[in-house]
Amino acid sequence: MSYTMKNIILSASVSILLLSGCRQKKMEENATAFSMSDTMLAKCGFYKAANEEVKNEIRLFGKLEADNNKTAQVFSVVGGLVTSIKVGLGDYVKQGQVLATIQSSEVARYEQERLDALSEVAIAEKKLQVEQELFAGKLNAEKDVKVAEAEMEKAKANLAKIKEIYNIYKFKKGSVFPVAAPISGFVITKKINVNELLRPDEDEPLFSIANTNEIWAVAYVNESNISQVKENYDVTVNTLAFPENPYKGKIDKIYNVIDANTKSMKFRVRIANHDFKLKPDMNCTVSVRYSENKEMIAVPSSAVIFDKNKYWVMIFKDRNNIETRQVTIYRQLGETTYIQSGLAEGENVISQNGLLIYDAIND
Repeated sequence: MSYTMKNIILSASVSILLLSGCRQKKMEENATAFSMSDTMLAKCGFYKAANEEVKNEIRLFGKLEADNNKTAQVFSVVGGLVTSIKVGLGDYVKQGQVLATIQSSEVARYEQERLDALSEVAIAEKKLQVEQELFAGKLNAEKDVKVAEAEMEKAKANLAKIKEIYNIYKFKKGSVFPVAAPISGFVITKKINVNELLRPDEDEPLFSIANTNEIWAVAYVNESNISQVKENYDVTVNTLAFPENPYKGKIDKIYNVIDANTKSMKFRVRIANHDFKLKPDMNCTVSVRYSENKEMIAVPSSAVIFDKNKYWVMIFKDRNNIETRQVTIYRQLGETTYIQSGLAEGENVISQNGLLIYDAIND
């Protein structure tokens, strides 16, 4: 290499060092000259850096399901002709609401039995009254009164049994059987049509109803990642339908069985769904946060500024003493950023509107 070329390289290196020194000196001078106003101070947020458990995240695919403890299948207890259907698939129904009506000879038979039981009670009461009057006039024996009392109790017991059947199955007068909703929720299956003739031994439900004010996100974790999933771990559930609305929750249950075909294990997360936006069978992603079993300085991600291909934080000592500090990032995980170097525990950083201060000091 020629002497002239060496001089050029040396001169360039010196110039870079001088520019870097001037830049650092300018930042220090600006930091010294800068004073935060009361208005700016009120707009800023502050956070004291502290050691926190380092967490990572694994993203898994899953599906939303109705809570099987809050679902009901609706069968008909009688055979007959479907005369009307009051609801459709996806409708919200209240407990006790009539879903369909069935014209049934079995209901007519129960109605006749109810009328017969009422008649028997009336006859038994009249007979008991007569026996009691005869006994008062010494025209019969006490045993005749006892027999009449027993017959009346038997008739009342038979009527009570029939009334209980009416109460359980919601029978009405006549021959019409109203199929009623056992719980409040959404109709998720419907397998019944008007004028359809039902057998009394139908093995498929006419309707299925699910109460979805709480819903399950069921996800599948590969065998190689099972150690990263434990009960009570924090998760975030995202759906394709509402990507802007993440749902927070915790792993509620792990099904400790490996699927032989997929080599995966499933777990569930309970999600509040009071607005009923989430529907069973929606696809979702479940992001699970797990511990790396170590600690590191952590600050809110809003405290970290990316500029000139480097990461910076604003160290706040007082309104007249604010330092622009370069840091090395280990990981940004949502609202938390883990700092590998450049920041010590207990130092106060500007966590809100720090960019305004950064621009004011360093521009």
